[in-house]
Amino acid sequence: MVRHVSLALSILLGATALDAANKEQTRLENAGVVMEEILTVPDNIPLELLRKAECVIVIPSMVKVALGIGGTYGRGAMVCRTGTAFDGPWGAPAMYTLEGGSVGFQLGAQATDLVLLVTNSRGVDALLGSKVKLGADVSAAAGPKGRNVEASTDASMRAEILSYSRTRGLFAGVSLAGTSLRPDDDASQEVYGRKITARRIVTGAGIAVPDAGRQFVAVLEKNAPRNESTNTTKR
Repeated sequence: MVRHVSLALSILLGATALDAANKEQTRLENAGVVMEEILTVPDNIPLELLRKAECVIVIPSMVKVALGIGGTYGRGAMVCRTGTAFDGPWGAPAMYTLEGGSVGFQLGAQATDLVLLVTNSRGVDALLGSKVKLGADVSAAAGPKGRNVEASTDASMRAEILSYSRTRGLFAGVSLAGTSLRPDDDASQEVYGRKITARRIVTGAGIAVPDAGRQFVAVLEKNAPRNESTNTTKR
């Protein structure tokens, strides 16, 4: 009897672990789909900015919680360029969680996709540590879209993170002040099948891109194969 109970428990735990892994892999796949879809809309993220980004974070289907309070919650992935100067090919994805205060009127809908461009190595280093608050620990601003890069403010161009949202087909820059980003190492463990930190994924050598992250990386390689940033003071 005890043997049967142990076997049943082992099967249940195995099924639970597999379900968790599948959920995170699906989330990572969705991040790639969102990135590709956004880059095909007419008035999207300026390629000039994408090609100068050190990392890209996609949070698919972020939801608004605690109606009346304005909390938000979402989980997704970050892909960074390889190399000590973040000037190599795009690397393997690390899983991330965003949570915190209100992100604005667009989140009145059921779900919102977010895309964040990390514009310099200081921003990357902060994100590879622990939880960071946007607008406090790192500077963040709504990103310009389409051909509006030249018309954007100095504040947005100095920001360490530029943010965009898509809700029900509407695409725009959006302020994320008051929200927090943190590495989701538990989710990364489900994706890679072993305990691994965001810093190890981004800065380590020999980390293969998992199947679920290939579309995300391929989209970035196609649209922004090289780091074209010339502002050496940002590094």
